[in-house]
Amino acid sequence: MAIKNRLLAWFNEGNKRELSGIHIKLFAVIALALSIYQIWSVVWGTLDPMNQMALHVSFILVLTFLLFGYSKKSGESRSHHVPTKVDYTAAFLAVGAGIYFTIHAERMAVRIPIIDPLAPLDIVVGLIVVVLSLEAARRTIGFPIVMIVFIGMAYALWGHHLGGLWGHRPLSPVEFLDELAFSFNGIWGSPVSVAASFVFMFMLFGSFLQKAGAGEFFFKLSAAIAGSSKGGAAKVAVLASAFFGSITGSPTANVVTTGSFTIPISKKTGYKPAFAAAVEAAASTGGSILPPIMGSSAFLMAAVTQLPYGAIVIAAIIPGLLYYASLLTMVHFEALRLDLPRTAKQHIPHLKQVLKEGWYYFIPLVVLVYFLIQGYSASRAAFYGILSIVVVSWFHKNTRMGLKEIIAAMVGGAKSSIPVTTACAAAGLVIAGIMSTGLGGKLTSIVLGITEGMLFPTLLVVMLICIVLGMGMPVAAAYILTAMLAAPALIELGVSTISAHLFIVYFSIFSAITPPVAVAAFAASGIANSNPNRVGFLAVRLGLVGFMVPYMFVLEPSLLMDGSLTQIVISVITALVGVITLAAGSIGWLLTRTSLLERTVLIASGMMSMYPGLLSDGFGIAIMCFVTFIQYRRKNNCKKAVQAESTEDMQMEVGQSMGVSS
Repeated sequence: MAIKNRLLAWFNEGNKRELSGIHIKLFAVIALALSIYQIWSVVWGTLDPMNQMALHVSFILVLTFLLFGYSKKSGESRSHHVPTKVDYTAAFLAVGAGIYFTIHAERMAVRIPIIDPLAPLDIVVGLIVVVLSLEAARRTIGFPIVMIVFIGMAYALWGHHLGGLWGHRPLSPVEFLDELAFSFNGIWGSPVSVAASFVFMFMLFGSFLQKAGAGEFFFKLSAAIAGSSKGGAAKVAVLASAFFGSITGSPTANVVTTGSFTIPISKKTGYKPAFAAAVEAAASTGGSILPPIMGSSAFLMAAVTQLPYGAIVIAAIIPGLLYYASLLTMVHFEALRLDLPRTAKQHIPHLKQVLKEGWYYFIPLVVLVYFLIQGYSASRAAFYGILSIVVVSWFHKNTRMGLKEIIAAMVGGAKSSIPVTTACAAAGLVIAGIMSTGLGGKLTSIVLGITEGMLFPTLLVVMLICIVLGMGMPVAAAYILTAMLAAPALIELGVSTISAHLFIVYFSIFSAITPPVAVAAFAASGIANSNPNRVGFLAVRLGLVGFMVPYMFVLEPSLLMDGSLTQIVISVITALVGVITLAAGSIGWLLTRTSLLERTVLIASGMMSMYPGLLSDGFGIAIMCFVTFIQYRRKNNCKKAVQAESTEDMQMEVGQSMGVSS
């Protein structure tokens, strides 16, 4: 029975341990060593890619098996707090594999996979790395990512039995292992390459920024900007999560960090628990599409597409702002619908005072963007940004970072990078199955064959691929995996490279709030004590514009700053009108409560205004104006009726008082 339970428990993700004693000290030392190694390799190191990645993955695997237990469903209570003998054995095997690959890095770099035979010890070490990477991904991300890898492996080993376009040449298990563990198409491919370089450095950047007190500053800044407005608590959640999410790049981490403050406050002011959680999930997820940092998405795109970082950031400005304009509008309409009170002024910080106390937190962001625009690598720019954080932390005595705080930030950065790297390693295993079978080259033909070469159906298929592959995965792994699979199909149909990749970035990110997995919504529901599925569907409704904007900029490139000034201005205005109208229809409030017919008309009007074309824009705006006029008249009539009723009541009271006196 115990064996059966352990087998069933394997289909769940691992439990995150609360380490103590010697175990937490060991973890901290290894995490600190990883951060020091990463900084050294970025600034002074001259290691070849295989060496750099092997050491990084070895470190991460060791940290994974120390921090994450076998399963959340495991009945062994001791393993929830203390690593077991099996965990330490796996950690030692990871160290041995890392040393082996480091020693043989030069041979691995020059050998030709499949052509040059593997030594018996190569096969053993390769199997160890693959198995440990899969188990680490399962413990940190969950079983779905392992299932995707298994499907890819099954296709590589037995797909030659399929006929037609899906078939491929037979691959022996050793040949496939060669692709998985000894080529730059597998574990050592582009996903781990970016995770071991600039993604780690930006995790470190975010950890330093949080340790220096930037999280509290951005929260106060959000409260000062939006706290006094109707439904201010939820608007503060939106702005704070946008600021913080753009830096961290992890929707779940953002929800846990900012949501622990914003969700309880939103509930206290009158928002329903599910709605408060959904706002936080949608706002935290959107941080990864907000320039200039975009949660490292901009740097990932620059690395994959070879486009300039500056061009990507400029292109992403309007779509990102449209998303948050929609979210803030929905929150505002919901506050009006519920008639929520405004927060008392004495509880709202003054904007001037907040900026005076923490203006210097913008300096690291300026430093980061400056070095990126100057052409420095993303990793080196992040390093200079980290140095600037340490310097600006000394501007105020309460935030000064000494050696203790710096070490804590380095340990925190390494800790937060664990799920990103394990997911990237698993993504590399999937890519190996795709590339070794030739499916990558045929996938464009398969997708276009399904959609018959029509753009809109192709966009729908690519969206589904991104959402399915991105469920439960960090943005870095989800984007790289789906970009290799789906971007060529869009580019084949004439979509620009930047539009195609931004389309994929959006849906890789918004899979975090898409049921049934919806990791960000699940995290928020835990804080709000609400049903996770309800939170997920509400988050999708609130983030609806995030699912529509990618179609908008593919069909209307001027939303990516690609066009004349007149085209850009017209596109922005009509899109903004559409976003507001759609928000009104979704919530059920414009100037006053809407009827079912008005909601339906407003949603249709909003979608027409958002669809490119002067005719659709004109119809959409005209319909919105007509509904607004109807609502305005109804609201005025209600006011007059209330006033008349009030006057009549006063007259009756006066008459009654006169009768009493007489």
